[in-house]
Amino acid sequence: MARSRLILASASSRRLALLTGVGLVPDAVVPAELDETPGKKETPRALAQRLALEKMQAVAHAEGQGAYVLAADTVVGLGRRILPKAKTADDVRRFLKLMAGRRHHVYTGVALGTPDGKVLSRVSDSTVIFRQLLDAEIDAYARTGEGIGKAGGYAIQGRAGLLIRFISGSYSGIVGLPLFEVNQMLRGVGWSQ
Repeated sequence: MARSRLILASASSRRLALLTGVGLVPDAVVPAELDETPGKKETPRALAQRLALEKMQAVAHAEGQGAYVLAADTVVGLGRRILPKAKTADDVRRFLKLMAGRRHHVYTGVALGTPDGKVLSRVSDSTVIFRQLLDAEIDAYARTGEGIGKAGGYAIQGRAGLLIRFISGSYSGIVGLPLFEVNQMLRGVGWSQ
């Protein structure tokens, strides 16, 4: 019996690399284009979950007939404040100054749609603390360009890893896809390679 296809509803090369790195190779990668603007008073956790569900539903509707569709979205929250994807080096500087020496959360929402229409959704909540940072360190990191396009303006798997003194939760979730949760969801619905 042939297994159902697995579609990754994401444009993120990091998510694809995380999946393939543990042997979960999607049959197709189909990015979902959405307006990611937070709703009024929407919390970071709720935004991550909503966007993951909307991405999964958009791709399942367009491409997912008879397939499992996996989507995710990562949101950095400082209290109730959402730190979006950095668009410029100035965004990176501003975000790092806000987070330096403080605890923040990285929420990665994951949604899985099954061929029979079942929908599963989870949110991975990880805590990250940057050490106190000098302005020169912040400027040096911003100049690398590594934080551009990243939620909160940093990539833990890159040079920012040298600036972080504490994490609790899912490292892969901070990168962009909580592998434990994804595996549990896929196993729970009977998907196998």
